[in-house]
Amino acid sequence: MAEIKVPYEYDGRQFEGVLVYDDSVTEKRPAILMQPDWLGVCGHSVDMARDVAGKDYVVMVADMFGADYAKREKTFDELMKISREVRNDLEFLLGCAKKADETLTAEANRLGIIDPDKHGAIGYCIGGGFALEQARAGTPYKATVVFHVTLPNPVDANTRPDFQGRVLVFHGSADPVTPREQIDALEAELEETKTDWQIMMYGHAGHSFCDVGIFNDIQRYDEKLCQQSYRMMRDFFAETF
Repeated sequence: MAEIKVPYEYDGRQFEGVLVYDDSVTEKRPAILMQPDWLGVCGHSVDMARDVAGKDYVVMVADMFGADYAKREKTFDELMKISREVRNDLEFLLGCAKKADETLTAEANRLGIIDPDKHGAIGYCIGGGFALEQARAGTPYKATVVFHVTLPNPVDANTRPDFQGRVLVFHGSADPVTPREQIDALEAELEETKTDWQIMMYGHAGHSFCDVGIFNDIQRYDEKLCQQSYRMMRDFFAETF
């Protein structure tokens, strides 16, 4: 499995995303932009990207926090503060995400490993919130998939959503971070905009069920739900692409 670091600059800051793909496959594959959770680009996120990529996709892991972010030790409160600052700065979020997507896509295209007409996005936790804002802003993803999303609702409530593709949401009914009311509001938004949407609500499931190996009072990995979600995601992408 290949892992290629791709640097880029935005707003005077240095960032570094990663392309993750099976380099034994010769066919061009769909390009999937991945917005990781609040840990950003690190070994944990790259491992998750490898699991998603398999032989089917080129996963482009976006960096939204800066090239040195993963090297610094951070407390729970610091992770909360930094990730929400990015989430609430819509101009930065959309600009940095666009730069990440463009740079990673250009490098993957240069390598001849993607079909540029098959472009989607995934996001975990607050990265799911990032991905949804990109989709709302009209980014031409054919499909956007989010797992146990944090802050799924628009930063700017007055923004007119412009979803260009399908949306699939995986969520736990007992998620303590994103209560059901926020998912209901997302559903209403998708319905109002006539977006092709699906929401899979897992009964009794909590937060971070796809974050491999993470167990604490708030986050709880569930291998069965994670792999079930990935199977459904692959079916969703297959129908879309």
